[in-house]
Amino acid sequence: MKAYIFPGQGAQFSGMGLPLYEGTSIAKSLFEQANDILGFNITKIMFEGSVDDLKETKVTQPAIFLHSVILAKSLGKHFQPDMVAGHSLGEFSALVANGTLRFEDGLKLVSQRAQAMQKACDSTKGTMAAVLGLENEIIEETCKSIEGIVVAANYNCPGQLVISGAVDAIHKACDQLKEKGARRALVLPVGGAFHSPLMAPAKEQLAAAIENTQFRTPSCPIYQNVTAMPVLKESEIKMNLISQLTAPVKWTQSVQQMIKDGGNEFIEVGPGNVLQGLVRKINREMDTKAATIEN
Repeated sequence: MKAYIFPGQGAQFSGMGLPLYEGTSIAKSLFEQANDILGFNITKIMFEGSVDDLKETKVTQPAIFLHSVILAKSLGKHFQPDMVAGHSLGEFSALVANGTLRFEDGLKLVSQRAQAMQKACDSTKGTMAAVLGLENEIIEETCKSIEGIVVAANYNCPGQLVISGAVDAIHKACDQLKEKGARRALVLPVGGAFHSPLMAPAKEQLAAAIENTQFRTPSCPIYQNVTAMPVLKESEIKMNLISQLTAPVKWTQSVQQMIKDGGNEFIEVGPGNVLQGLVRKINREMDTKAATIEN
């Protein structure tokens, strides 16, 4: 069974999407439509902007979404998923790809999500750190023992868990986790504490936008970050999308569940190849590849 997976923030690069734009008329049309919807020339930033230009959350999130969704649409009849999943932001790309959201609605939600998250980042200083080579339970217990907000945020693959929270609490957690045997506990160059309680203000703003958006019955199940389980019901998809901002991304658990449910070919749709690497670390026997228009 084919599982299509969609990357999140961090996969961006200068020049992203340009071969797509030049390669098919449907891609060109959708990119130009995106400029109108967003009210600024995102294609110029994607195709010609610097790495720093692409780092701005209000640019990064729509850029990755556009690259992923337009690639999926450009695959035409070759895009036949049995199941989909997306890492954090990638969940919105997956929902457009499987027909739950219209392209325009998905892009508007991603833009609103990015702006709400940026606002939350600006109002409360937070950060994230990658912890390598330590059991999840030890990391979770350490986070609970520290004064201040610090929580498990991304269960990326066995031996790689990202924590999120207030800057001081993150630094304390890193020190303690190194003492407990972590191979690395590295503070990441991110603008805020994503997937932590510090994103609560953004959650309220996004909830209103999601409630006012039409969701349709998906063509195949989406394995959502919050539950790591397959979902087909629109109301449940909405609820999980809202919860996602302050809840951990259960990527390891999602991939394991997809495999359990018959997924054996994982195709990454979007910039980069991070998710293919994570899938292989979760289960070495899986067939992984990047989606290409030649498929």
